[in-house]
Amino acid sequence: MAAKTLYSVVVADDEDELREAVCTMIPWEDYGFRLVGSAGHGLDALQLVEKHEPDLLLTDIRMPFISGIELARQVREVRPATNIAFLSGYDDFEYAKQAIQYNIISYMLKPLTMEGLCKELRIIHQKIDAQFAMFRQASPGPRGMDLRTAMLMPLVLDGYAEADGEEQAETYARQCGLLRDSDDKPCYTVMVSTLLEENGVNCTAPSFVASVDRLASKYLRSAHFFASGKVVSVLLGNPSDFEEYLHILADEIPQMADRVLNRRCRIGVSRMVGNLTALHSAYREAMEALRQGDQTEGGAQFISDLSPAAKGGGLLCMRALEELDQHYMDADLSLVSLSGMLAVSPNHLSACMKKYAGETFINILIRKRMEAARELLVSSSLRIQEIAQRCGYTDQHYFSYCFKKYCGESPNTMRRRLGPEKAGEVL
Repeated sequence: MAAKTLYSVVVADDEDELREAVCTMIPWEDYGFRLVGSAGHGLDALQLVEKHEPDLLLTDIRMPFISGIELARQVREVRPATNIAFLSGYDDFEYAKQAIQYNIISYMLKPLTMEGLCKELRIIHQKIDAQFAMFRQASPGPRGMDLRTAMLMPLVLDGYAEADGEEQAETYARQCGLLRDSDDKPCYTVMVSTLLEENGVNCTAPSFVASVDRLASKYLRSAHFFASGKVVSVLLGNPSDFEEYLHILADEIPQMADRVLNRRCRIGVSRMVGNLTALHSAYREAMEALRQGDQTEGGAQFISDLSPAAKGGGLLCMRALEELDQHYMDADLSLVSLSGMLAVSPNHLSACMKKYAGETFINILIRKRMEAARELLVSSSLRIQEIAQRCGYTDQHYFSYCFKKYCGESPNTMRRRLGPEKAGEVL
């Protein structure tokens, strides 16, 4: 009998005894898992996800500072290929179901016995097996070309359109089911995906269309086809859909290709266009983006990332660090909001920061906030709560936890040791 695939797992729960019991009493490998880390808070869990890129995050839904649902949202931003299983109380169950869009693979109700948890782990393992099998499935899907593909291919590849232009293209799109009705007026983006061997040689097969389709369907309306060694995707949505989901999809496809197929995946993404007759120009943009950079490396490249301001990776990283210096006190600062300030994709910015600064955005932001807090602690008599707010923390207790984790002592301890005598007790 074939051995089980071992899937990596991170456990997050603020109840120390429960977390310790789950980590030590479960024979993880017997159920097809490999424990790679555990955390008592959402921030620690997020950093572990970035570090270990686990297949599964098992987390309590109620944790201090960052709830399980907020943790799931943030995990989807950095590692959308990670599945999430919630441990929740009965009263939280409906609340937890709101997070279905965040790759929630299981809901488990507390109190949970070890026997019950082990039984659910078997089920989760089977579900991940099925996900991976579907992603690597050799079948490209239904035989033949469906009506949507037949309608889109000439528009995308050749810029072909009848004399009546957009109006006739929309009529055909409604007839083949791409558009719902005459009031359906989406925007469009073209995405081109290729798989690469270790030496950079293109190894994309028609079957990869089905893999891309399954992931894209979680986020956006779409149609896909295979052409000349690449999967061409036409994605439909409104501007807010693309802003929220496009960069996540463009991360998840390469992550899954690497994890499941052991292949690098390169993706080129066009700008958003408003007409079907503009799909050919969008396709050319996606191809231009695909051809940029090191052709042996995986990852997504957006055409918007090729502007003169964004093209230099080292310069972009420097600009990002400058913006971070100016905005670290904003509690809502994120990789997505920072990328918006710089007019680049979150994918491109994240890759540049890792390459040129050597750290993830989250770690850089935490370090900046902690260094600013340390300076304020020893050079001012501001109250701890005021310092927390000036450093981007709305919760003083969360700030104190992060500070002690980063600096090795609490804010008050450091102030008593290094601060001006006039500061006194400023809680």
